[in-house]
Amino acid sequence: MSSACLARAAPLETRARPVVPRRARAEAPRSAALRRGAQTMASRVVCAASAPVPIMVNDLTGKMGRAVADAVVARGADQCFLVPVAFSGQAKDPVDVGGVRVEIKSVLDGDPGAVLDELKSSYPGMIVVDYTLPAAVNKNAELYVRHETPFVMGTTGGDREKLFADVLKSKLPAVVAPQMGKQVVAFQAAMRLMAENFPGAFKGYTLSVTESHQSSKVDTSGTAKAIVQSFNDLGCGFDIEDVELVRDVPTQLGRMNVPEEHLLGHAYHTYKLTSPDGTVGFEFQHNVCGRSIYAEGTVDAALFLAQRVASPGDKTLFDMIDVLKEGGMVTN
Repeated sequence: MSSACLARAAPLETRARPVVPRRARAEAPRSAALRRGAQTMASRVVCAASAPVPIMVNDLTGKMGRAVADAVVARGADQCFLVPVAFSGQAKDPVDVGGVRVEIKSVLDGDPGAVLDELKSSYPGMIVVDYTLPAAVNKNAELYVRHETPFVMGTTGGDREKLFADVLKSKLPAVVAPQMGKQVVAFQAAMRLMAENFPGAFKGYTLSVTESHQSSKVDTSGTAKAIVQSFNDLGCGFDIEDVELVRDVPTQLGRMNVPEEHLLGHAYHTYKLTSPDGTVGFEFQHNVCGRSIYAEGTVDAALFLAQRVASPGDKTLFDMIDVLKEGGMVTN
């Protein structure tokens, strides 16, 4: 029995005995037995709901995937554990993650669907986390949908409209989000709320967007795209193609002030608004060094999704704002 179960079951031994009227005493033993039975059943339900969630991370040979795999192991076996198989573009030598030996299989060779089906059988309730490449987003999602494997899509890029359409049509529970960092998601949600409540508030303002990431990130970040959409709903009329992508080291160290030790893993975003006459300016900025904020948020998303699978509802496609609203997220 997990510690969570013990915590919920403890009141059985400490509950104060009520004063029972004389005429009701004959019924008291039977009522107490029924009450104990109900409480025991409730504690069993709590135990079942809190069963550790098996999480498969594709591709954990990449930097972001590895950070998520480390976070899964660090979160603790009472909450989740790492499935010892992962997909990559090609088969590779096994990888050790916190004592877990993970076999790396090629998603392009053999029958990856059969592998998924076998893993689902071996690890009931398995959730897949995808951090691969933009070019693989749609094919990977189609694979997960076809084999009814709930997934968290952290990879940006791909045909997002098709991705959403495929997931919605299948009714497969999934979390699809361009941003997994919890605090950044909260900022993103605030921007969305502002756009919904004050549409056109910045009409006529000029928006400029600069984002700096490690050179291996080739596309405009999903976060920038989401924030720009909110600014456009506020009246800015900004073309996402005009985002300045800073990927060269001299500019990152100089103008962007990125610490040298985080050149290979950072996300610095600046959004500047200027009034038509140039007399008013607003600036929004979020700077992240390292990957832990995204990794922890991804694990939260996987655990959230496992709960939705266990207690299904009408909604099946979620984003990180849904996860944030759920609460109970680890603070980075």
